[in-house]
Amino acid sequence: MATFLYKLGRLAFRRRWLMLLLWVVIFCGAGVAASSAPMPPADTFSMPGTESQKAFDLLKEKFPAASADGASARIVVRAPQGEKVSAPAQKDKVAALVKQLKASPQVASVSDPFATQAVSKDGTTAYAIATYKVSATELGDKAHDALDDALAKARADGLTAEAGGDAVKIEAAMSGTGEKIGILVSAVVLVLTFGSVIAAGMPLLTALICVGVGISAITALGSTLGLSSTTSTLAMMLGLAVGIDYALFIVSRYRAELTEGRDRADAAGRAVGTAGSAVVFAGLTVIVALAGLAVVNIPMLTKMGMAAAGTVAIAVLVALTLVPALLGFAPVKVLARRDRARFSGKPLSPRRQRRAAKRAEKDARRKPNLGSRWASYVLRHPIAVLLVAVVGLGAVAVPAASLELGLPGEGTMAPDTTQRKAYDMLSESFGAGFNGPLMITVEGPDAAAAAKTVGERLAEQDGVAVVTPATPNEAGDTAILNVVPTTGPTDAATEDLVRSIRALSDGFQADTGAEVLVTGQTAMFIDFSQTLNDALLPYLALVVGLAFLLLMIVFRSILVPLKAALGFLLSVTAALGAVVAVFQWGWLADVFGVDQPSPIMSTMPIFMIGVVFGLAMDYEVFLVTRMREAYVHGARPSEAVVTGFRYGGRVVAAAAAIMISVFSGFIVEDNDFIKMIGFGLAAAVLFDAFIVRMTIVPALFALLGKSAWWLPRWLDKLLPNLDVEGEKLSRLAPSGQVATPRRERALVD
Repeated sequence: MATFLYKLGRLAFRRRWLMLLLWVVIFCGAGVAASSAPMPPADTFSMPGTESQKAFDLLKEKFPAASADGASARIVVRAPQGEKVSAPAQKDKVAALVKQLKASPQVASVSDPFATQAVSKDGTTAYAIATYKVSATELGDKAHDALDDALAKARADGLTAEAGGDAVKIEAAMSGTGEKIGILVSAVVLVLTFGSVIAAGMPLLTALICVGVGISAITALGSTLGLSSTTSTLAMMLGLAVGIDYALFIVSRYRAELTEGRDRADAAGRAVGTAGSAVVFAGLTVIVALAGLAVVNIPMLTKMGMAAAGTVAIAVLVALTLVPALLGFAPVKVLARRDRARFSGKPLSPRRQRRAAKRAEKDARRKPNLGSRWASYVLRHPIAVLLVAVVGLGAVAVPAASLELGLPGEGTMAPDTTQRKAYDMLSESFGAGFNGPLMITVEGPDAAAAAKTVGERLAEQDGVAVVTPATPNEAGDTAILNVVPTTGPTDAATEDLVRSIRALSDGFQADTGAEVLVTGQTAMFIDFSQTLNDALLPYLALVVGLAFLLLMIVFRSILVPLKAALGFLLSVTAALGAVVAVFQWGWLADVFGVDQPSPIMSTMPIFMIGVVFGLAMDYEVFLVTRMREAYVHGARPSEAVVTGFRYGGRVVAAAAAIMISVFSGFIVEDNDFIKMIGFGLAAAVLFDAFIVRMTIVPALFALLGKSAWWLPRWLDKLLPNLDVEGEKLSRLAPSGQVATPRRERALVD
């Protein structure tokens, strides 16, 4: 592989105009395709194989006029203090509100609270339900504005009026602030790392091209593959981060090869042949982790994972082809200003190259950088460093034991939102379970009679507050009834009630001949969380197993991939602990803009496992590949560790800082899920890069010694040798040089 990538890097460097033109055509072509593509479809949520989805599909078939997938708003009104909402004066105000809502755009129907007896027992509060002809994602601004105007008119009349439901607009759109913050901080980190504006600009430019091509491709294929506008969220976040990082490693290795006296085209080829090999395998681990989301069997997550995986693949291609081409346009200016004078003019002769390499070797011995000093310190105190790091991460991970999963609802919104106010008003006046009713579908020959029997039995169940009368369809083969629990939609008791009702379904079918299914938003949330929980272990096994195999091929070792996987589990658990402490317990809530502590979103653990595992393997591959390269070329195990940190430590630290800045930028977004996943990923990268990869890993290498690189002979023969370290490149180098291990005994002896 190193040989092929070496040739590819030299070709891109020498044919830079052609390569640049190719990417410009791709970029413009993707943009034109995106601009001319039909509008992407609206967001749809489905969970194939679950009872909730089966019942939902049944409702769409049997009650077509009811708009089962149409948006709805529940408007809650309360009379002024000391008055009844049913008083003539207040009743007229409510009637005016209902009339105004009926005249709103896209409204299918609005219930009269007095006709449907939707009035509280104390007579102070009532609610009306507005049903729309289209789904929530298809509602226009005029419909949202009409609802807001109706609420404002009711408030002006003296009523307390609030609204909940999916038809109520949520101001949580992506503002783009996160990306701007991430790019700004990344630029600062790159300038400090390289000491060159041009070198810092290359990773930023290529990352923006990568994201542009990826997002444009998602938009262009949206209507064909059913990719909604939110599918690109994860692709944008990851594409920006890995796009910068992959280019960063190529540029950094090119600079190192150039300062050792390589010819410019040779330096570009070697950079792609060595660091590029690490980029390929790091990208593969990320792609495997993201594509593995398909095992969850939730189409929305599958599409997001595949779209992000495609963007990561584009980032790999950009790093291997466009980056060396750009290096060809500024082969010397990518160096720091103090180093440029040595490389102006003609390329160095082979003799001067050898002198430059020796000079670089002497400089390395005389001036060990921060990475070398840190590695040597860890090598001298491996047990103490290992204990402090593991205990520290373990302490941060403690809150993860109290992890509570759920999906965001109106009860977890900020107290000043109209949805939360409506939720609280309904809970106070009608009971906690009123905000999470269960919808029971009864399908059979005489559905009305069967539903009546089912309703009578359900009314006797513990945890049931109210059972509404059944509503049959025109054909009479399906009926709907609602069950209001005594507990709230997120309470464990409500989940137990759903399970107990489903356990009775076989008995109902035997007695009435009708099939009974439980659905509704509360039941769908429960099924969604259960689906994710069931898929977590298979997903983890798939991702870790495939990545373990890839890393075993790269490092020709069993223990290195094993410790990489165990280190990942430690860092992701610590990150989940930090997420629980901030978003569930409310620690530092004001600092991170958390309006309301609540259970962690059900999708959070599986997203973190997929994304963090891929990124964790990035740092493992980039750092340990350089160690492996030095070890293969003759360095002792301790020397190989110091070499890896000397040439890779600073770059990995910069890459991690860029990742953290990109992810941290999303904490300022209003969307709760984006805020949470941005914080979680930033914390995970911080723990994994600086504590696991740069502290625990060298400590383990110090304790394991040569055994870290042990691989059974029979397995060594079975695994393909892809020459990731670039041993064969010495035969291809124009200078005829053979790579020489850089000895740093002074730091480890």
